[in-house]
Amino acid sequence: MPSIRPSSDLRNNYNEISRFCHKYSEPVYITKNGQGDLAVMSIETYERLVGKFELYKLIDEGVDAMKKKKVRAFREAFADIQKGLENE
Repeated sequence: MPSIRPSSDLRNNYNEISRFCHKYSEPVYITKNGQGDLAVMSIETYERLVGKFELYKLIDEGVDAMKKKKVRAFREAFADIQKGLENE
């Protein structure tokens, strides 16, 4: 169940919100005048979330490349990588 807190808690109970975010790796939803306004989360949770989005983007690019037949065999690509490493 999400943690929903009023905006005044950011000022009055910051340490409690911070501990919650780090302990549970979940965002805390902050309301302003009874309406959703912000989501607060730990840096670790944020970076993990952004990392997932980046991975999904790369997967989508790979799927698009396969659909457009712009791919090559793994052995061929790996051989090119090995050649590049040998030339360094």
